[in-house]
Amino acid sequence: MATAEAPATSGSRRRARFHELEVADIRPLTADSVEVSFAVPADLVADYDYLPGQYVALRTRIDEREVRRSYSLCRPPSPGRISVGIKRDRGGFFSVWAHENLRVGDRLEVMSPEGRFTSRLPSLDDAHLAGIAAGSGITPMMSLAASVLSSSPTARFTLVYTNRATQDVMFLDDLADLKDRYPGRLALHHVLSREQRGAPLLSGRIDAEKLGTIIDRLVPPASVTEWFLCGPFDLVALCRTALSARGVPDDDVRFELFTGEADGPRPAHPGPMAADAGDATVSIEFTLDGLSSTVESPVGANEAILDAALRVRGDVPFACAGGVCGTCRARVIEGEVRMTQNFALEPDEIERGYVLTCQSHPQTPRVVVDYDG
Repeated sequence: MATAEAPATSGSRRRARFHELEVADIRPLTADSVEVSFAVPADLVADYDYLPGQYVALRTRIDEREVRRSYSLCRPPSPGRISVGIKRDRGGFFSVWAHENLRVGDRLEVMSPEGRFTSRLPSLDDAHLAGIAAGSGITPMMSLAASVLSSSPTARFTLVYTNRATQDVMFLDDLADLKDRYPGRLALHHVLSREQRGAPLLSGRIDAEKLGTIIDRLVPPASVTEWFLCGPFDLVALCRTALSARGVPDDDVRFELFTGEADGPRPAHPGPMAADAGDATVSIEFTLDGLSSTVESPVGANEAILDAALRVRGDVPFACAGGVCGTCRARVIEGEVRMTQNFALEPDEIERGYVLTCQSHPQTPRVVVDYDG
């Protein structure tokens, strides 16, 4: 978030790197969610400077396997400390482990902040930002709202936050405190799908009709400078359609998706990919930290560039590996690739040759990509 609190260097592109940090505090939020805070030593403060709305990836070993998971930073930037909200995902490998095993004093590898779920406004003076979030999608909104409201005495923030019931609302007390601190500039609307509220508009599941009414009555688009959407794909898609139908330009809408954890952890170092004699292969060359590496991949395997690269260099950056976070972004220098899905790159980035390597499959005998570009 480009605010007065964040130095200009925070927005610059930097290579994501992992450092081992100590868990300083674990605070219960609901029966199924906690806020985990990490202490950042003085020599790493610059590495963990971030913009409100960004995320980090946590990496550890569970049952002898490397596991990593991305979580949004939920507090405004403050030197020496970062915090994330972790919600227990039903069947989730990492989140269940974290809830049952993580303790104050433990050490985890934490990636330096990444992400572009941040404001593009040159100034927040007189700006009105609006957020629509569901469940754990509130985590980046906490940092965004607090930073926006504290950075300019004329900035406003409207938040529509949907959950099943009051007991499921993450940061319930923190949101109430924020509302008390900025009563005239923060509008907070809780929508509960399984709990009756005083206003029928704020009760029940959000469908296209209800969402349209909420937007028109509570957050008139003509009054909003910039929009932030964070939640599951269906809700984010519904919101984008509703805003587009009301004439809101795509450039004024930031969105971030969250999905449930995969059934198991993604291998950090994929196994050998051997080709039979005579089988066609594709040559994948990539540059990372100024060093070039090459790996051969069988054409029939339709291997993603990220998976191939990880077989020869374990430090290739990635976090979600689902086309959502953008950590594995690289620029195609030579050859052609096909991206299966993209929820992170902007159209202008794609025009300039950037791809998500976790979703990109070579379409030519030779492909060259640059992670440093």
